[in-house]
Amino acid sequence: MTSEDSRPNFHGLDVDEVIDDLRLMLISRAIDDREIALQKQSRVFFQIAGAGHEALGVGLARHLRAGYDWFFPYYRDLALVLGLGVTPLAVLQQAVGCADDPSSGGRQMPSHWGDKARNIVTQSSPTGSQCLPAVGCAEAGRYIVRRPNLPGCTAYGDELTYVSLGEGACSEGEVWESFNTAATLHLPVLFCVADNGFAISVPSSDQAPAPISELVRGFRGLHIFKVDGTDYVAVRRKAKTVVDYVRAGTGPALLHAIVTRPYSHSAADTQAKYRSADELASESARDPIARLSAALIAAGVLTDERLDALRAEARQVVADATAAAIAGPRPDPKTVLDHVVALPDVGDEGDPGETGEPVAFGEAIKRALHEQMALDQRIRVFGEDVADARDAVLANVEGKGGVFGTTHGLQREFGQERCYNTPLAEANIIGRAVGQGVRGLRPAPEIQFFDYIWPAMQQLRSEAATTRWRSNGAFSCPMVVRVPIGGYLTGGSIWHSQCGESIFGHIPGLIVAFPSRAADAVGLLRTAFAANDPVLFCEHKHLLRQPYTVDPFPAEGYRIPFGRGAIRRAGDDLTIVSWGATVEKSLQAASRLAELDGIEIEVIDLRTISPWDHELVARSVASTHRLLVVHEDMITAGFGGEVAAWVGEHCFTDLDAPVRRVGALDTFVAYEPTLEQAILPQVDDIATAALDLATF
Repeated sequence: MTSEDSRPNFHGLDVDEVIDDLRLMLISRAIDDREIALQKQSRVFFQIAGAGHEALGVGLARHLRAGYDWFFPYYRDLALVLGLGVTPLAVLQQAVGCADDPSSGGRQMPSHWGDKARNIVTQSSPTGSQCLPAVGCAEAGRYIVRRPNLPGCTAYGDELTYVSLGEGACSEGEVWESFNTAATLHLPVLFCVADNGFAISVPSSDQAPAPISELVRGFRGLHIFKVDGTDYVAVRRKAKTVVDYVRAGTGPALLHAIVTRPYSHSAADTQAKYRSADELASESARDPIARLSAALIAAGVLTDERLDALRAEARQVVADATAAAIAGPRPDPKTVLDHVVALPDVGDEGDPGETGEPVAFGEAIKRALHEQMALDQRIRVFGEDVADARDAVLANVEGKGGVFGTTHGLQREFGQERCYNTPLAEANIIGRAVGQGVRGLRPAPEIQFFDYIWPAMQQLRSEAATTRWRSNGAFSCPMVVRVPIGGYLTGGSIWHSQCGESIFGHIPGLIVAFPSRAADAVGLLRTAFAANDPVLFCEHKHLLRQPYTVDPFPAEGYRIPFGRGAIRRAGDDLTIVSWGATVEKSLQAASRLAELDGIEIEVIDLRTISPWDHELVARSVASTHRLLVVHEDMITAGFGGEVAAWVGEHCFTDLDAPVRRVGALDTFVAYEPTLEQAILPQVDDIATAALDLATF
């Protein structure tokens, strides 16, 4: 029997499903070929192929559920996303940069998938950085499913989170952090490593001493599977086993799939430069489309004529999609600033009131966290040492609650699911928050010291801050990243005393708050939890228990809009703009000059630096005609340079003197107290600069 209709199955698989999958594989390859041609015509501006991965993609898609499971794919997953229902038109709209591109509206390069309805989370480019958000996504699903009434959150008891990467990306430390947490928490994560042997031109033998499926065997609870990813039948069988295992809730799994790369890494690469002709011929012999086609013909399921018809059909589908994509509208350059950030509308600042209990800066933060967590179950606090203690001993100990005590009592009041410790790994902390935020939670990760935030930079900048913009507004990533910052501690030294907020003020999509008083800390923290974008909430360590930060705890509903500064002291001779710990030092300097020299200085506390209050500063400079910017960070490339430059550009005619800055010396903060005092700006430094400027 040679007719396909006479064969009910192919190796136990439904024939119609197999042929449909072959059709998708052919469409996937035809898209690659068409994009390569379009790139040579300058109609596509970058191209990276999924060729060689087609059997793996469609085989997995058969057992995964679009819009039910969650997906963090990588750039070779073209066949997978087609199998999940993404159309060839949508793929090609992204490739040509069409305004109608549903993934990004022309903002992302090809093969950066994103589909809100199908739970395909907007993809970034850094290899391996998607793994930690995937773990956070799975974490969120487990939390949400037990709380079915959380606003904006949906989860299912047997959902799983799929995340894929190449074997080269397995060299990234964040990947190993994700394995660690997924195994520790027994999360339903399916890691798929598509191993084609090369990270661009670097062979796997130069990457690691053994294949990834061997290297990870020490992770207790991570179940390991291996498959020939060019064998469609083997993939279908293994995929069912793996997916069923993860869906049953028994823990994470890693599927190590050996695939091939018949095309170069991308259109910018020529693999013949570093691979021999024999090697490339061997690649062609393992082509998954050729293997499945030959097997179907040998089994009498397909004829050569039927296969040719399927190829022609695939090429026509892609040709039609290409024509429609090219005919689509180009993105409007006027929209480039759309969806960078969406500041929460909290109305006017209002009156914080005077009847609340007086609290210092640190106590205000702790109470605000308790208040907000009681109001919103979506808020989860996590990081190093933020919990009180293990549940087994909690009743008999005081509890830790953070190295500065600002999270003390949260675990005791709200339970370990809402306040918990993490590994000592900053990227892990922020990456998991990304995945939780994408699911609609309001994660509040804590980085223990600002000086140790740098391992999390990739997750903050490349993942969290870009989410809204790169998805053209389809996805958002709410989180409140609390971070103790700054010096004036005596003994903090290089790694416990630095400021560096200007670096984060340079990241579009990231809100940066830096309060100096108790009431402001509460008002800004309330607003931060109302935001749908990441907020870096800087808590100056020196201010936590200072009596001059004490305010009555603000009335319920008091919120401070982001980008709204405050006048701490009125004056008409000179404006000082500051934030954080140097606000109080500026006030002391202003009082001294008023008493000794009769100079009245207006002191403005920006409170947030991204965004910052241009209008308030401009009004003050128009009145005083002089500006001194004071901050604790180093002078060179400190955020004061941005304020000074903006005033010089927009308020030049109001100025009667050059804009001046006071900040830390261009070095690190030292341990010995007299050295620290010499490095960081002091009241004397501010007063001297202000007097010079006022009498210029």
